[in-house]
This record gives sequence, structure tokens and C-alpha cells, in this order.
Amino acid sequence: MSDTAPTPAESETDFGYRRVPRAEKAGLVREVFESVAPRYDLMNDLMSLGLHRVWKRLFLAAVNAGPRDTLLDLAGGTGDISFGALERGAGRVILSDINPAMLGVAQGRALERGLAAGLSFLCCDAERLPLPDRAVNRVTMAFGLRNCTDKDAVLREVRRVLRPGGRFHCLEFSRLEIDPLVPLYDAWSFKVLPRLGARFARDADSYQYLAESIRQFPDQETLAGMMRKAGLERVAYRNLSGGIVAIHTGWRL
Repeated sequence: MSDTAPTPAESETDFGYRRVPRAEKAGLVREVFESVAPRYDLMNDLMSLGLHRVWKRLFLAAVNAGPRDTLLDLAGGTGDISFGALERGAGRVILSDINPAMLGVAQGRALERGLAAGLSFLCCDAERLPLPDRAVNRVTMAFGLRNCTDKDAVLREVRRVLRPGGRFHCLEFSRLEIDPLVPLYDAWSFKVLPRLGARFARDADSYQYLAESIRQFPDQETLAGMMRKAGLERVAYRNLSGGIVAIHTGWRL
């Protein structure tokens, strides 16, 4: 075992544009989502001008989980992907999130929509999944990977719990590839979003963090490389809305 102490860069990670101790990031992210949970769905509509609904429909069509599939929805939040998968015919869905407040909202929504059958809830850290090897044949993660401290660990866990022939689908903000739109996108992200957060969620700081976290997240090719490094194969991605978001897919063969 090496006696070399971690360097300051290794012992810190990003929290938006701030550098924080790695051990503190999960708690800081938890505070953000505890704050925004009651108005999370409204804020998604406002932040994306409703586009998140289109992105999620396209994502679910790509996932295409059937009645024989068990799907693990990581960072499932208030349940959009889990509910959509069940409504499209998925056999069993495990909605997982590290934040109890988000899961509480999801449980209430599931009861309202009559989706309790086939749905279970799991409060855990995506970096350390309390599931056996080869437990599921679909894993989804929508707008959650960028909030994780050790993204490589998450991807390794994804591969571990997938059965051979299983697929991982990740929907995440990425790099806008239409240069003339970049100034407008930046103005929306850093001027409008915090104001929306202040007005509708009474929390400008959390939405400032969310905008910053998008810019800190790896671009399309970098994330694809990280997935391959974790052992996923046939990795591919599809840009949506000019690269504002992208769907990455990888298989465990």
C-alpha cells in the first residue's frame, strides 16, 4: 500500500465552480435537492421551457424496457423516468435516489398515478449500490451523473449490476454544438435560471449550482471514454437540441 498522501487536487472535487473536499460534496448536493424537491417538477418545466419532457420521451423510447426487463433507475428523483418506463411496459422498476426528500415526492406521485405495482424504492448512493452482481438488465440515469462525486465509480457499479446483454442509458446535459447559440444559452443559464429559482423556489443559489454543474460535466466524447474505461462496450451517444443534452448508451456484453 502506498504511503503517499493525496494531493490537494485529488482530495477536492467540483461543486459547481467551487472546489470542495470530496467527502463534503454528497452532503452539499443533498442539501440542494432537499431545497428544490417540493418544486422540482415545476422548475424543470421553467428551466427547460418544457423541453425536458421531449428529451425524456426520446430517452424512454431508446431504453425500450419490456415486460421481462428489470430496470434500475439511478438518481430517479421524483420519478419521471421510472413512471414512464412502467407506462411503456417495463416489467419491474427500482427507483433509486440518494435523497429521501426526492424519493418522498416520487412515492406520493406514484400513488396518485396508480403505479405502485412493479415499482420499488431504494435510497442509496449510486457509487455503492446495495445490489448483487448482474441483478438487472437495464440501468437508466437521467440528469443525475453530473451530481455524483466519483463518476467513474458510478459507471463501474452500473456495469457490475448489469447482466450480460444489459444496457446502460444516460441522459445528461452536454456541450452545445451550435456556436451562434452559445451566448444565448449562457445568458439563460447564468442570468435567468437563478432568478427563476429565487422567484419560484425561493432558492437562487441551488439553481446557480445546477447551471455551473452543467458546465463542469464532461463533454460527449469524454463521457463516452469514461464509459468504455468502466468496461461498457458498444458505447454511442445521440445529441438532442444541438447538444444541450445527449443520450449515451453502453452495453455489458
